[in-house]
Amino acid sequence: MYNPSKNRNRLFYLLLLQARSKLHGRLNQKKLAALLLLARFAQVSALIRRRSSYRFFLRRHLLPSPRHNTPWVKIRNSFDDQAYLLKTGLTVATFQYILRNGFERLWNAHTIYRDDVNQYGQPRLRRRSLPADGALGLVLHWITSTAKESELAEMFALVPSVLSRYLYFGLQILVHVLQHLPESQITWPSPAEMARSAELIRTRHPTVRGAFGFIDGLSLAAETSSDPRQQEATYNGWLHSHRIGNILVFAPDGRVIACKLNAPGSWHDARIARHIYSKLVHNTPNGFFLIGDTAFQSDTLADKIHTPLKEGNELPVNRCERAAVIEYSNKLTQARQAVEWGMRSLQSVFNRLRVPLDIHDPIGRQRLLEACVRLHNLRAVCMGINEIRSVYARRRNAPEVLRDHAHRALFPNTRNHDRIGRFYLQEHDP
Repeated sequence: MYNPSKNRNRLFYLLLLQARSKLHGRLNQKKLAALLLLARFAQVSALIRRRSSYRFFLRRHLLPSPRHNTPWVKIRNSFDDQAYLLKTGLTVATFQYILRNGFERLWNAHTIYRDDVNQYGQPRLRRRSLPADGALGLVLHWITSTAKESELAEMFALVPSVLSRYLYFGLQILVHVLQHLPESQITWPSPAEMARSAELIRTRHPTVRGAFGFIDGLSLAAETSSDPRQQEATYNGWLHSHRIGNILVFAPDGRVIACKLNAPGSWHDARIARHIYSKLVHNTPNGFFLIGDTAFQSDTLADKIHTPLKEGNELPVNRCERAAVIEYSNKLTQARQAVEWGMRSLQSVFNRLRVPLDIHDPIGRQRLLEACVRLHNLRAVCMGINEIRSVYARRRNAPEVLRDHAHRALFPNTRNHDRIGRFYLQEHDP
């Protein structure tokens, strides 16, 4: 039976439940909004705290414009060789030579790679923070110094993100330009060039006939990797550290004529130098050889790589023959110092090689090492600043020649004052 009073109570109850449900939903929405607001406040406060502890420059900390009144602009506009040598390792003329022979054109013609930019798009000319000369100065100063990013940012007025992109892009361009400059080529000499080099060495060491260069290894410090395989490949047991191995061959005019770069530090020098051994076998006439240390001793290449004797090596029984062998070994030891000058020149000019190399960036390491070697050749040819070149290939005028003759006549035996005399073998009666 239909009861109007009971139906009205039921309807009222349903409306009350519906209102209560809506109120509960609004409360949940308010709670959710409050939680989201608190999370946002926490995120913003954490960002503020993190930014307050940043250790690099922000835009407001730097000079207003990288193109005006920065320390680099002052050096650039001075056109002073001493300032350029201090900051870039090059003279003004050599700096301009690189800039005008491809670097400026490539800098202005290519887009700097970014994840949010089309790398095949048109470059924004005159909108970059640095012009081409500023980018070249940045890359050269980075290579020739151990400066941190904060110091580079202060000198060039660049924020860290722009600085890293400019370094990456500028180093690519620099290597490409150096690969095409004739003065920075790394080429194996022809037989005629070998003969000229051998004559330069024979002039200083008359008993060493046929040597056209000096070979040695250069071990550079590397970062430690978390990958066990990389750790094992780069760990050098002799030096008890992680290293990158390199082999360089220097000519008596100071240039690098062959090299093998960016090899694992655990490899022996003889293993790294395999492709150089191939050049000695197939591209070197008989009678010509390199001077190296005992790490490069090989029975199959005994006539292509001459090395000094070690204590304990078997010597001829005949006294005269034994004296001649020891004297020749000591002359090789004396001549081999040229390669030490070359290695020291590389590391003293390009100080970035003193900083542990990035173990996770083999391509970047290769570019850095190649740029250093090619810049070394460019400096030797264009600037003449090279210890090997000054000793073996320097053109002496008449007064200097007379002075050298007088010195040899007055001081015929200088072994007692020879700084490498402690490495000479001494003759002992059997």
